[in-house]
Amino acid sequence: MTIAHLLEDFGVKTPVEPVSNFSEEVVEEAKLVSFEKGYTAGWDDAIDAKDKEVTNVSATLASSLEDLSFTYHEAQSQLMESLDPMFKVLTSAILPDTMAATFGHHIIDHLNEMAKSRINEPMEVVAAAGEGTAIRALLGDETSLDVRVREDANLNAGQAQLRVGQSERELNSEALIESIRESIDAFSYQFKEESHYG
Repeated sequence: MTIAHLLEDFGVKTPVEPVSNFSEEVVEEAKLVSFEKGYTAGWDDAIDAKDKEVTNVSATLASSLEDLSFTYHEAQSQLMESLDPMFKVLTSAILPDTMAATFGHHIIDHLNEMAKSRINEPMEVVAAAGEGTAIRALLGDETSLDVRVREDANLNAGQAQLRVGQSERELNSEALIESIRESIDAFSYQFKEESHYG
């Protein structure tokens, strides 16, 4: 007796086609449902991936903008801190010296402007004590102006009153410098307040 019946046969067998109990329409419907489920699952996965990508990009952008904002405010603060001493020197030394050196020229410019519409009317400059000589010297160069110059002890250096006919004008370089100083101080104060409170 042989043992062939105990061993598995690996020989080629003719495949037998299974007999389907389902109609072709049912099979097609099942394929469509399966395709639709797969397509929907793929679409949902793509949307989820895109949402995660958008969230990551938004978070990165927000972080970068926050860093830029911080860097900008930090740079702006450092700039203001470095400019503050320069503004103080400007308003306490440079501007007063410049105004003192050019005050006579400002008087002549204002007189010329005032005299344009009032030709042949009397002109007068009232200056602080000790400044009349310098103003007369400058007016000597202006042959077109016939101006009376007098000094008033009640005026401070850098102050003058101009009269052409009935028109009057007051020049006050110290008040102008003080106004500039107050504007700079107000700007610095406002900037510091905004930087503290965002």
